Amino acid sequence: MMEPRVKARLWVQMALRLGDIEGCHGAVLRKGDPDAGGVLVVLRQQERMLVLSQIRSAEGELSWLRGTGHAPVDQATVDAYLERRVSSDPDLWILEFETMDLKPPFDARIL
Repeated sequence: MMEPRVKARLWVQMALRLGDIEGCHGAVLRKGDPDAGGVLVVLRQQERMLVLSQIRSAEGELSWLRGTGHAPVDQATVDAYLERRVSSDPDLWILEFETMDLKPPFDARIL
């Protein structure tokens, strides 16, 4: 069964608030379409970084893919990935969170 879809702007606000609750500073790096934009989340632990890309599973559930792979990457790799994604989808939102463990501060089913 498909989950109801939340507008992107509301989801972003929720994620930032959860980050505050968890002690993970979050910021919007790029605003996308407020209703239907997708979301990329950059997780930063000092110089180590990962990017999660929001997708829907075959069952319609909100899920995440490790856009930059399983291993942490550097800033240049993240920047190149974000640039490629935004050039093909200008409606994307980009969030960044400072984390201690490279895990998102919100529930995330990572595929």
